[in-house]
Amino acid sequence: MLNIAVRAARRAGSIINRAALGGDALVVKTKRANDFVTQVDRAAEEAIIEIVRKAYPDHGFIAEESGTTAEQAEYRWIIDPLDGTTNFIHGFPQYAVSIGIEHRGALAHAVIYDPIKNELFTASKGRGAFLNDRRVRVSKCVRLQDALVGTGFPFKEVSRLDLYTKQLARFMQTAAGVRRAGAASLDLAYVACGRLDAFWELGLSPWDMAAGALLIQEAGGLVGDLEGESGFMASGDICAGTPKVFPAMLEALK
Repeated sequence: MLNIAVRAARRAGSIINRAALGGDALVVKTKRANDFVTQVDRAAEEAIIEIVRKAYPDHGFIAEESGTTAEQAEYRWIIDPLDGTTNFIHGFPQYAVSIGIEHRGALAHAVIYDPIKNELFTASKGRGAFLNDRRVRVSKCVRLQDALVGTGFPFKEVSRLDLYTKQLARFMQTAAGVRRAGAASLDLAYVACGRLDAFWELGLSPWDMAAGALLIQEAGGLVGDLEGESGFMASGDICAGTPKVFPAMLEALK
């Protein structure tokens, strides 16, 4: 199943790279304020679903562009065909394909593929996390004041901007640095491989978080909502980090 997910992610990545290099005009549509979709998002998602359906016709999907199908299916594929569409539109090289697979409601497999750097992050429940087939672990950072913390602006929930700016101010004062690159799936993958020590964001969708959350857990990190509980997939609010930094993050978020 992981191999099918990898094949699908690479196919989507080739579609994205071809569009990025081809020079063809992008057809950009606005889903809501600051939230965009292009024909490349849709083509990449269609390619992923076609490969999965051929292998597993009874599986369900939660996909950013085409919605939810077969809600009662034993396996569900949680797909973001192009996480970081705004970056992609502007040629800012930070975007990825994200595929998470749920088995009976629990995350079982994860693939995040960065088509620009050709970096493939994979994980399966109980089997560890990998970057291009090399085992990865979260960093050894133990103190928030030494941590490089990733984040994303809550552009879909501007009503919570005041809360977010207070959180941002807190981490700017207490962490070693804060980074906002614009693709949550890659930020989570970077926590898993130790490039970031922690991450938090408000108002994400399941397809932004599913694969990255499993990667971090399999790399030895911790993931939760802002109270440290397991409801982040439902609430959209996520916090993640190394085992020592995670509780300090939760305390700061209070």
